[in-house]
Amino acid sequence: MDHAAEQGSLLLRDQLCFALYAASRSVTARYRPLLEELELTYPQYLVMLVLWDQQTASVRELGAALQLESSTLSPLLKRLEAGGLILRQRRVDDERSVTVSLTEAGTDLREKAHAVPLAIGEAMGLTPEQDATAKHLLRLLTANVNRT
Repeated sequence: MDHAAEQGSLLLRDQLCFALYAASRSVTARYRPLLEELELTYPQYLVMLVLWDQQTASVRELGAALQLESSTLSPLLKRLEAGGLILRQRRVDDERSVTVSLTEAGTDLREKAHAVPLAIGEAMGLTPEQDATAKHLLRLLTANVNRT
């Protein structure tokens, strides 16, 4: 632990939370023009990433993967469905459960989206090792904070 953290520094430059906040805002802002071309918001893009990987997921599974409550996820899914990218259906065997699947348009959008991670990776300017380390540390931080 560095000396500033040990002393309970109140300097902005010593706050990890601010470094995370500033980085998050910068990265999300860099996504905006790329996602506008796909007619997606950043949260909608995250939903689509899960569905491009899994094809189909329940609302509960999407919420777990994205760490979102269903009250936050439901409006995103409504907009994606209105845009013709997904289809929501209640399960026949459990009407409380809603399954989300890609439409043909949602599947086709995946091809256009391949440019997004490449552009973001280039903008970040990290080596593959730095990228892996950053992801590892952020996942560890998230797990530690959620555990306490």
